[in-house]
Amino acid sequence: MGFPRFCALAEHGLLVEFGAEIAEAIHARVRALDAALAADPPAGMIETVPAYAGLLIRFDPLVTDHAAVEAAARARLAAPPPVARAAAPRAVEGCYEGALAPDLAEVAARTGLTPEAVIAAHLAGEYRVYMYGFAPGYAYLAGVPAALLLPRKTAARRDIPAGSVLIAGPQCLVSTLKMPTGWWIIGRSPTQILTDDPARPFLFEVGEAVRFTRLTRAEFDARGAAR
Repeated sequence: MGFPRFCALAEHGLLVEFGAEIAEAIHARVRALDAALAADPPAGMIETVPAYAGLLIRFDPLVTDHAAVEAAARARLAAPPPVARAAAPRAVEGCYEGALAPDLAEVAARTGLTPEAVIAAHLAGEYRVYMYGFAPGYAYLAGVPAALLLPRKTAARRDIPAGSVLIAGPQCLVSTLKMPTGWWIIGRSPTQILTDDPARPFLFEVGEAVRFTRLTRAEFDARGAAR
């Protein structure tokens, strides 16, 4: 069966699947449908939730049903996609030194790179926000350079500080809470992902580009002292 696929979820959701892998072309279709529904929401639609390869459409079952929502989604897929506004990448600062980067040496050993080459590769990555999930503000970024692709660890590490810069496979994120992780910790960021704005609670929107910039340890410490 080809894509897109339309899958009913409970009595109030429809999942539109565009593929089964992390790929920019697939996610572009997710974003296009998301934007089209936002610009012209069908009756009863409550919200849309984009992910790597699919879009969840939540609706009020007292107003509409799966068939009507699917028809609305198909109609918007058949129309020209909304024109996307180009925006400058969001900047995220990161320090890759000492105890802030506890897995940097092992990532270097496993990839055959020097620690400096790992940092350079990470800074050169062109990242994009593909989805939010797992915890508040956890923006899953795709775009980790091929030289840094590693599977998750076999065991998780507990009590990872908020702001940790993590990579696993083609994904990268900046943690927002203290919690365990099985991803590789290669740095820490003082950039605030969680905001105080109820209208925009997170720094990023799905689809936005992200670039990392490097801080020295002294600069990182100064950012923390300034808060």
